[in-house]
Amino acid sequence: MQFWISLTFAVILASIGCSSGSSLATVTAPTTAASLPAVQRFRITPHDLQILEGTDTLLRCEVSARAGKVQWTKDGFALGFSAVIPGFPRYSVLVDAQHGIYNLQVKNASLEDDAEYQCQVGPAAGNPAIRANAKLSIVAAPSSIVIEGFARNAKVEVVERQNLTLHCIAENANPAAEIVWYQGEVPITMVPIVSVNQTSPKRFTTSSTLHLQPRSDDDYKEYSCEARHKALPPDVPMRAQVQLSVLYPPGPPFFEGYSQGESLHRGQEMQIACRSRGGNPPAQLVWYRNGVAINSPQRTSGRLSESVYKFTASAEDNGANLVCEAKNLLATSPLRAELNLTVLYAPKDVYLSGANRAKVGDSVELGCVTAPSNPPARISWSMNGRPLVNGTYKTTSSSDGGWVSSSNISLSIDSQSRTFTAVCHALNTELTQNVVGSHTVNVLYAPSPLLLTGYNDGDILIAGSILKLQCSSAGGNPPPTLQWYKNDKRVNGPAKVVDSKIVSELSLLVNASDNNAIYKCEVQNAAIDIPLFATKTLGVHFPPETVKISVAPENLVPGIRAKLICDSSSSNPPAKISWWKDGIPVEGLNLANKPGLWGGSVSTLEMYVNITKDLDGIIYTCQSHSEVLQRSVHETISLDILYPPKFEGSQTTTFVGVEGAPFHVELVGSGNPMSISYTWTKDGLPITTNKLSGQRLISDGPRLNISRLSRNDAGVYICEALNSQGTSLQEIQVAVEYAPTISSVSEGQSYMAGQPAVLACHIQARPLDASHVRWTRDGYDLSSRTTSSFENGTALLQIASVERSDIGNITCIVDNKRGPPAAENVLLVVQTAPEIDHTPAFTRYAARLGVRAQLICRALASPQPSFIWRRHGKDLKMQRRNKFKTLDRQVDALNYESALLIENTSADDYGQYECVVRNALGQASTTLEFSKPSRPDTPLQLRVGNVSDTGVELMWSPGFDEGMQTYYRLRLKQHGEDKYKYVDAKPGNLNITLDGLKPGATYYISVMAANEAGGSKFMPDIKLSLSKGSQPHSAEYTEKDELPNVMIIGITSAAMVLLVLNAALVAWFVIRRQNKSQGEAEPSNDDVYSKDDNQSVYKADVQKKAAASTYLVENVDIIQSTAYPPKYQESSMCTPHYPMCNLDFTRTLPNPKRHSQRNSATGMIDGMPMRSKDDHMLISNGLYIPSPSPASSLVIKGSYISSLSPAPPADGSYFNMSDKYMSYPPVTY
Repeated sequence: MQFWISLTFAVILASIGCSSGSSLATVTAPTTAASLPAVQRFRITPHDLQILEGTDTLLRCEVSARAGKVQWTKDGFALGFSAVIPGFPRYSVLVDAQHGIYNLQVKNASLEDDAEYQCQVGPAAGNPAIRANAKLSIVAAPSSIVIEGFARNAKVEVVERQNLTLHCIAENANPAAEIVWYQGEVPITMVPIVSVNQTSPKRFTTSSTLHLQPRSDDDYKEYSCEARHKALPPDVPMRAQVQLSVLYPPGPPFFEGYSQGESLHRGQEMQIACRSRGGNPPAQLVWYRNGVAINSPQRTSGRLSESVYKFTASAEDNGANLVCEAKNLLATSPLRAELNLTVLYAPKDVYLSGANRAKVGDSVELGCVTAPSNPPARISWSMNGRPLVNGTYKTTSSSDGGWVSSSNISLSIDSQSRTFTAVCHALNTELTQNVVGSHTVNVLYAPSPLLLTGYNDGDILIAGSILKLQCSSAGGNPPPTLQWYKNDKRVNGPAKVVDSKIVSELSLLVNASDNNAIYKCEVQNAAIDIPLFATKTLGVHFPPETVKISVAPENLVPGIRAKLICDSSSSNPPAKISWWKDGIPVEGLNLANKPGLWGGSVSTLEMYVNITKDLDGIIYTCQSHSEVLQRSVHETISLDILYPPKFEGSQTTTFVGVEGAPFHVELVGSGNPMSISYTWTKDGLPITTNKLSGQRLISDGPRLNISRLSRNDAGVYICEALNSQGTSLQEIQVAVEYAPTISSVSEGQSYMAGQPAVLACHIQARPLDASHVRWTRDGYDLSSRTTSSFENGTALLQIASVERSDIGNITCIVDNKRGPPAAENVLLVVQTAPEIDHTPAFTRYAARLGVRAQLICRALASPQPSFIWRRHGKDLKMQRRNKFKTLDRQVDALNYESALLIENTSADDYGQYECVVRNALGQASTTLEFSKPSRPDTPLQLRVGNVSDTGVELMWSPGFDEGMQTYYRLRLKQHGEDKYKYVDAKPGNLNITLDGLKPGATYYISVMAANEAGGSKFMPDIKLSLSKGSQPHSAEYTEKDELPNVMIIGITSAAMVLLVLNAALVAWFVIRRQNKSQGEAEPSNDDVYSKDDNQSVYKADVQKKAAASTYLVENVDIIQSTAYPPKYQESSMCTPHYPMCNLDFTRTLPNPKRHSQRNSATGMIDGMPMRSKDDHMLISNGLYIPSPSPASSLVIKGSYISSLSPAPPADGSYFNMSDKYMSYPPVTY
């Protein structure tokens, strides 16, 4: 559409131009230029531009005397007359109409802007259309240049002389880029194959392909292609580059550091380098020594590879063949270089052989052999510094390399010297190194005869004495050796040589083995073949060393005759033997002597013994005595008599334990052998020995363990002891003591007044006797009224003549100190006329309309009484379907009760009922009050329980609950504070614990009761002072807070004034109400509080006060709430004792209709708008408090007297900061 508009505009301009031309042609020549109006023309025309992509440009167009409209076109497409060109956000016309400037601005030029642009000025009156063209060329540099297939600066591996093609691409240029190839920084003269392709409108890609056949010289060279383009700055070329890695084989290896034929010396440090030039990858160099590869480090620098073989020249290296191989992946076979080593070395040692000793006149042959040497070593001999010339010499090649030289020489031994030393010299002439070895030949001489002293033949030695024997010999070469022998057994004795004389002294501690022993001294050297020796034979007296006792037979049992044999060890002279029993000599039999060790005699003496059990452990002693030496030795034996186990007769056989406590018994039994096994049984059943069985009764050898004793464990236990000789039994009696229990008491019997009575208490306990039983009863004189006795586990209490005052429970208490005492009440029933319970709990009842009510009459009587219910002086008719029903039951042995059930309670049912109770001894009656539910009574008593520094436990007794569930609220305040805090007890609880109190502080605390109908008065405050540290707490009742007398007088005066005002207001209200209609009536008593109730409330304050906490609530301003207890709570008027009591009829409905005087037509009650339970009004002490509402107001109805201790509202509601009502009782905890 825009194209056709532009075309039409161009045609119009052309036609206008033609008509203008023709009209101008008709202009008469005489018309002057000054008189002609100015014609629009271009002051500056746009000209062709060439710009870089992404830059901004300006096409200038300035018009003088512009008359027509100006616009720009792009390739014939009109861009419009607006400075902001729709559809071309980067185009804008910079207009200065006053100066005729209409420049076209193009920002962030792209190839889309490459076009023919025209500035057009439209025709006007007397002005033809004019136009001016300009070409805008966009130059785009190539976006990238790459060598295809290779990353930038990549290393290109190619085998030498193989073809390699490099393909360079420069993309997305306008116009197409030129590609130039470089080797290093030098342009390549080779002509590549170039192609240009248009990849997109006005985008061109240039490709350049270069074909190469690299050689080894091209290794490491860099090839690059560079894009040349007018859009690229010349100082920042666009290049892609790769580096060639030409693979080719290495050069041959060569050695440095050693030349073939060069001589090395043994021990010389050598480094021979093997090198190879060129090769890609670098050459791998491998060393071989005599064909075996050796490890050597290799390094590469550029294209030079080097491996250095380091070694220390040794004899083994002489003639060694070293080969170095160079190879890489391109080498078809390894390149080799090799050489042979030459090492010169002298022999390391010389080895001499021949005799080491010889006698005078002998000829000795000596030999000398060298270790390998290169070249061979020359051998020469010398002795005592003089050369010897008669030696032989020869050389042989060694298998380890080198040469071995050898020489032999013969020597004649004369008597001129004791030793001869021959020296062998081996000389390597090339190295001038001389190796020397020597050999010594000793000349042999025999020693002189021996001299042995220190003992004379025939002498008698005493065992235990010291004997020193000396032996000596002179001369001899080599020096002789001296050795001692005892009976041909070597004995160590030190020897020393002094002045060519050898001397040895042998010190002996004489003992029995030395008797008749032969001591020999022997000397010998190499010069004699048979040793020289001297001997001495000793005579020794010695006592017996040991005594041995043996018994036959080995096992001794009572009733046999045993033989005791005593054998004394060898002694010289023979010893004397004797027997002893417990230190008393006993005569022995058959004394005998026989040869013994070391030339002595062995003595033997026997004795016979009749074996009895009493001899077990008796000690017999055998003594052997040497009368010559006055020495003796003895041995003892304790007779081991085998007999079966036996329990000691002195052991206790009766054991006593306490029930519940652990019990242990251990019996002591003796027997021989003492390995005795024990078995415990009770009633013929074995007791387990497994400690892991978990049973209470476990036997452990002679011990009986009971973890927790039971009275059933009492009885006879048998312990059986068994060993290899027999068995024995022991019985024990186990008695269990246990705490008392009262199994039964006398009950169910009643006594006439004046009759004797006996109360019985049957007891189970151990121990148990009369001292363990006592009778007790609070406030009852047992000592004067009763007598007690005990017989066969039964305690009896006798009363000679019972009276009415004896009625009641008498407690039987049993305590035997074996556990907690047992106690049981025994009821003494004396027949009596009925006595009715007149407490409030059984005289006042309340129930709502429409529910089943229950009245209970309770009486004490014996025998059982009958109950009669009356109303208005008439007996109530009790029928199954009637209004009234009764249920009688016996509470206990003395108390009976009758429940009157009133179905569907109506207003007529409220009132008084009479209960008459009769039995054979008389009758009694009482009046029960039945009314509508109302506020509960004030609790009867507030008590203090446990007290700590910061808390207290409080308990109270309930008053009459008015037939509804009752809740309790406590108030407290600290001494000196003006406001109370309130705490709600949990429903049904008659106690509460207050925490978080201040230690040492004094608090005033009270409690009140509440139900749906309202709340009771608070009890008088108690004053509680908490403890602090060691200071005890204290509590006392106080009617009110202590107030100054002045304040009391002021309050009293104000109360009197208010009383007068209230009286006036009451009179005014009475007069006003008399004028009202007859249908208006006062609210029922069920909805108002009695004016006699001095409970008071505060007037409502519209300002709310914050609660101190969620548990202790500040005494904030009080406004009635309409909240009820939880729905369908169980009524207290139905007890579980009566199965006919239907709980479905005794539930408290959530919203009962409490206003009986209701006008349903007008919706009015007593002239006021009718309210439901959720919005009813309460009147308390003349102060009307409607349900909370912004429009609520306080209306004074009667007298009003403020209270010093403000109470919460009757149902426990109060107003808090959140403008919500917190109802009492709370529904959840």
